[in-house]
Amino acid sequence: MAIDKDLFLYDLAVVAIMKNEAPYVKEWLDYHILAGVDHFYIFDNESPDNFKEVLQPYIDAGIVTYKFYPGTGRQIEAYTEAFKAYRFFCRYMAFIDADEFIFPQNNKSIVEVADEILKENPTSSSLLVSWIMYGSNNLEKADYSKGVLERFTRRSKKLEMTVKTIADPRKIFYMTTPHYFNYFLGYNNFGERTPEEKRGLAEKIFINHYRLKSREEFLNKNNKFVGDVAYGNKDYYNANKFTHEKNNEVFDDRILKYRNERKKNYGGNVRQIDYRKLENALIKNLSPIFEKKLSHEFFEDQMETFLVCRALAQYLDEKSFDKQNISIIENAALNAINITLQTDIDIADVEIFLSELPNILPRNYPVVKNIRESTLEIIPKIKNVFKMLINEDKKRSLWRNFYYYDSILSLLKGFETYHK
Repeated sequence: MAIDKDLFLYDLAVVAIMKNEAPYVKEWLDYHILAGVDHFYIFDNESPDNFKEVLQPYIDAGIVTYKFYPGTGRQIEAYTEAFKAYRFFCRYMAFIDADEFIFPQNNKSIVEVADEILKENPTSSSLLVSWIMYGSNNLEKADYSKGVLERFTRRSKKLEMTVKTIADPRKIFYMTTPHYFNYFLGYNNFGERTPEEKRGLAEKIFINHYRLKSREEFLNKNNKFVGDVAYGNKDYYNANKFTHEKNNEVFDDRILKYRNERKKNYGGNVRQIDYRKLENALIKNLSPIFEKKLSHEFFEDQMETFLVCRALAQYLDEKSFDKQNISIIENAALNAINITLQTDIDIADVEIFLSELPNILPRNYPVVKNIRESTLEIIPKIKNVFKMLINEDKKRSLWRNFYYYDSILSLLKGFETYHK
């Protein structure tokens, strides 16, 4: 069931880890704002340049959430931290790098394309968006007076099979690669099933990937190493991998035209958070909870909505926004979650609920004890379902789900001990 869009802080947020990207990040941010991005979660992987100084106006404006993130090969950790922390605040999250520009077709926003495709594919929770590789334009030297999109207008003939992900973050279970995710039972990626599906998606949206740039810039990447390379692969920008011959076959500057049209028609204004509108959306979605004798049918297929409401209520509470009223609203959301756990709830909704359970248990409401007890009752039933699925389908990957429930049981027991 679709969730009320007004319950989210952002329609679309981008998550990225970066290092030494000061010359490029302003263009990258401004372009994606024009393409419909509301917010950015940027992890700074020890940039020694003036990267944060360039970001500061966007941080001050509330457009960028910044975190210093030292260490090597931390891309997967950063992505995982982001989707776990902010999954209930963003309708969609895109996970890309500083040299990747998401390019919707037909002047649509990224969100419009995602809505259009996923509406027709309700079991899909993400788009696997393919790369088109751009080359060096035969440039040896860097000219930072011009942007990447203006300088590099020649690309490969072919669509790459490598992808990046735009996802509904509430459906993400875990990741083992920065390119795509594993989802809770019953959900999948759109764009992975057949070559035809991938090509059809690319007719609506793809990613311009400017990995090479000029020779000078490529070698600078190699010398300084960048934060968007997973697993600490320092050979990724090796000098031997630069070539003027590759990815320069086709002239294609359509992304410049797209950017200009979006700027003319939409101006690139980021939607500001309207706290009163958020509160009104909470009241609208939870007002039936205050009615007496609601049937269980009302609560079926509503778990995700109630979880979003609860997370939003906590967010507003922490912002000291109308605390007394928000406390009543969060308590209503928690009661709704507890009732929903006792309905004929499907496994996917249970898994989405469990992803938020560590944030629910510390909340100081009497109903939290009831939620804990309901969870203790439902977990053995879900484990039995997974046990049968593993035996019948021989899906070894489901063992991760099976043992995940054991960790939740340990959390619940530890929580009980802590509060005695």
